[in-house]
Amino acid sequence: MLPLTSYAWGSPSRYIQGAGELDRLAVHTEKFGKRAFAVIDEFFYKSFTERLNTLYENAGGAFLSFLYQTEITKELIEKASDEASGFSPDVIIGIGGGKALDTAKAVASRLSLPLVIIPTSASTDAPTSAMSIIYNDAHEHDDVYYYIKNPDLVLVDSQIIADAPVRFLVSGMGDALATVFEGRTSIRTNQPNYICGESGSYMRTRTAAAIAEECYRTICEFGVRAKIANELHVVTDALDAVIEANTLMSGLGFENVGCAASHVVCNGITAVPGGDKALHGEKVAFGVICQLLAENEDMKLIEEVIRFNLSVGLPVTLDDMGIAPTEENFDIISANPQETEWTREPFYMDAVKVKAVVKTAHELGKRYKKGL
Repeated sequence: MLPLTSYAWGSPSRYIQGAGELDRLAVHTEKFGKRAFAVIDEFFYKSFTERLNTLYENAGGAFLSFLYQTEITKELIEKASDEASGFSPDVIIGIGGGKALDTAKAVASRLSLPLVIIPTSASTDAPTSAMSIIYNDAHEHDDVYYYIKNPDLVLVDSQIIADAPVRFLVSGMGDALATVFEGRTSIRTNQPNYICGESGSYMRTRTAAAIAEECYRTICEFGVRAKIANELHVVTDALDAVIEANTLMSGLGFENVGCAASHVVCNGITAVPGGDKALHGEKVAFGVICQLLAENEDMKLIEEVIRFNLSVGLPVTLDDMGIAPTEENFDIISANPQETEWTREPFYMDAVKVKAVVKTAHELGKRYKKGL
């Protein structure tokens, strides 16, 4: 590839995190206008629509919600965009998990409107990024949409995160886990990040690399305590630290430095029958082990990652995700590496080599679970 000579940084314009912030949403969006259109995840649609209708009515504004359900497909984005356009909003809001948020990003981009993102769990780093991951009706990865700007505001209500299922927070730690290792690989091989792709290819800033390192340190230090706080539905400093790592640090890190093999393994698992039952970060966490094995990293580091996964409940085997370790499934996970971000690694990988790595990771995880 051509040598990279310039640096680029991208991020949300504002990030606000704290308990009770959802009740101040009308205050936060007033700078954009009075009319708000929100894409809301099906699990929160009824309660949040009623809550926010009252909120905006009391503030003298107008509010319309759109139900996100099933899957983020191109057809759903088209439908949401049409409904938003008919409402003539001043601002688009996304509320829910990563796919509902990605739907809102697509709508805001199509209508060239400000975007406010409100995650209801700390399960992925999707809230801060300028991209949407698109799937088809079969829940298989289909496309990626890249946007020319990040969200205008990411608003995180810590109490909503504390009340969310613990599995989501843990999955977010799995996604965040990959940030530093994929970042180190992208730096090592001088790969471009995902910023301003419409105008060229750029290197990561030192700021981005430092954030990726801090992301890993934070989840390792506070992960177990944050999980306990989530189980108790209380907001603590440890929980706030992990929310920030899962959402802000991981989001800035992956987008400004780059992904690599961990996410490719995740995408491969998604294509396996039943692979949609595992959360994104759970699949990525197993992918991290695969990537470190492929890179022949020091066994102490690999063991550190495996033990972290076990300490918070992240997968270390395919069985942990409900995926049978069959030859057919290994083949699906390992398919077409030269068309994926395996090419960001500093060595050549074909399907045979990837399959060997995935098999080894699965077996290694089994042994650690047995205490060997």
